[in-house]
Amino acid sequence: MGYNNNNFRKDRNDKHSGPKPAAPGLHVIVRNGDVGKALRIFKKKVQEDGILQEYKERQHYEKPSEKRAKAKAAGRKRWLKTQEKLITERLY
Repeated sequence: MGYNNNNFRKDRNDKHSGPKPAAPGLHVIVRNGDVGKALRIFKKKVQEDGILQEYKERQHYEKPSEKRAKAKAAGRKRWLKTQEKLITERLY
């Protein structure tokens, strides 16, 4: 019994044809030597992507029950905050 290499070649050619995709990760262009501005833009991109938050979460193992408890506490905090806003709006 022989191998059917036609599918392999077809897949391989499809994979390598066309333009290469951009490299993964964050990119910031430094213009006019303004490193400070580039750093601020980089920090903003990192914050939006949640990279630091994920890094901190992965530093220590957290049990699933602890994750659920934190999520429930955060939801309760959000709910209480919206209730407080509603009460203060009614008073004024």
